[in-house]
Amino acid sequence: MLNALSVRNIVLIDQLDLALDTGMTVLTGETGAGKSILLDALTLALGGRGDASLVRQGQESGQVVAMVQLPANHPARAQLRDNAIADDEEVILRRVQFADGRTRAFINDQPVSAALLQKIGSQIIEIHGQHDDRALVDVATHRAALDAFGELAAPAVAVREAWADLVEIQQSVHEQKARVAEALAAEDYARHTVEELEKLKPVEGEEAELAERRQQLQQAEKSATDLIEIDEILNGPSAPSPALSGLMRRLLRKIDGGAELFQPIVDALDASLATLDRAGEALEDLQRQMAYDPAELEGVEERLFALRAAARKHQATCDELPGILEKYRGDLDTLQSGESRLKALEADESRARSRYREVAETLSSGRSKAAKALSKSVEAELPDLKLGAAKFIVDHQVETDRVAAAGFDQIAFHVQTNPGTAAGPLLKVASGGELSRFLLALKVVLADRGSAPVLIFDEIDTGVGGAVADAIGRRLARLAKTVQVLTVTHAPQVAARANRHLLIEKQMVEEGAFMRTHVRPLEPDSRQEEVARMLAGAEITSEARAAAKKLLAAVK
Repeated sequence: MLNALSVRNIVLIDQLDLALDTGMTVLTGETGAGKSILLDALTLALGGRGDASLVRQGQESGQVVAMVQLPANHPARAQLRDNAIADDEEVILRRVQFADGRTRAFINDQPVSAALLQKIGSQIIEIHGQHDDRALVDVATHRAALDAFGELAAPAVAVREAWADLVEIQQSVHEQKARVAEALAAEDYARHTVEELEKLKPVEGEEAELAERRQQLQQAEKSATDLIEIDEILNGPSAPSPALSGLMRRLLRKIDGGAELFQPIVDALDASLATLDRAGEALEDLQRQMAYDPAELEGVEERLFALRAAARKHQATCDELPGILEKYRGDLDTLQSGESRLKALEADESRARSRYREVAETLSSGRSKAAKALSKSVEAELPDLKLGAAKFIVDHQVETDRVAAAGFDQIAFHVQTNPGTAAGPLLKVASGGELSRFLLALKVVLADRGSAPVLIFDEIDTGVGGAVADAIGRRLARLAKTVQVLTVTHAPQVAARANRHLLIEKQMVEEGAFMRTHVRPLEPDSRQEEVARMLAGAEITSEARAAAKKLLAAVK
């Protein structure tokens, strides 16, 4: 329920703090007293469109705060939690309107968008009037209203879930078709690439190993010439070892003949030959270590060049070639398994579509029955509202090929105001007074089935009186047993049935400084006087006071 409304600097309201209660509350007052201003302020707090003209003259900003108490399971609380807003026991909706046209919105003192404020506000409070374009006049709300009346929440959830499953599998089918089509388009290239790379057999890291081995072989190739030259010097025809050996033998013979003076030379030659032997052994070791095979170098270079050519072709590195091979193998696997996968998904889609149709048909059947019952229930309320010749029609259009979260059905509330006239949408066919009475009848029927916890009716009794006004008052009182009802009225028959009566009036402040709108609760005596004013007009007569007393007593 709406516990309190606080308004600051909105048009003629400088400051207003209004406490509200359960049941039915009426707001009355003379024309121009500010009843519409109060509703404009509340609409602003509910996320309605802001306007710089709402700010009281001379002020930089105006503010409206609505304090609401909701049941723990109310849908608006789920919206709060989904948007990370504190789900306090009392929900506070606040809107600030600046004189330059800007607005700011808050829920439980947390900044929010005006759209979110409106979304949550509409779940809490509905405002109905002769020219209202929200609430049940909006065709978008009719299907949900019918589902609430027919207690079709569970079938509606089943349809929504079946639709979500179908959409998900349809997306999977679409993606699989795209993958198969892409693979088919590149099949020849994929096969050629796989054959080429499988023949090449690239290995990650192989390029670095081949490059290192190639460098080693190239160094060996370059050193081979030096080794041949050394070998030629040490072991070739001009090698020193044979000549030195021959010289040493001759000198040894001379020494044997007694020429010992050659011994130092022989010792030196022996040492030189030993050194030459060690040099030869070192050469042999080096030749073994640097064994060079031209065929190996050629093979290494061919392999390295082949890898790098393939990498250039695929605009990749050599290390990425194994991954490319796997990719194209995967593409070919998609071709081989894609059709069977696609068929399996299409079978899943067919089952999901059948499931959707099954639950959508069940829901549509339930809606058909609920539509007839709702029409009958609303029409039962119309005679007392001076709409006895009118018809209320739930226009139920079924499109069995339609795939939507809400099912096959399009629902719209139509009316026929007089026999022989064409039926049509509520807002187009009904006049202002008729529209308000149709909406009242509809809200009475829907009161305990999904209604917002707070209903506000703005002068829905305009243009009627007597028995019709009394019928409106009785129905508003019935509504107030289920939800909180606030009514702006000019009808004494309506005002008399309220649990609480608020008078809206203008007050002059500080000897002409400015005029403001004031709201005050009426006690029994002053309430009787206000009802008498509503009966009599400008001059309240004793007869009007007696009639007001009788009316209030009769209602009690």
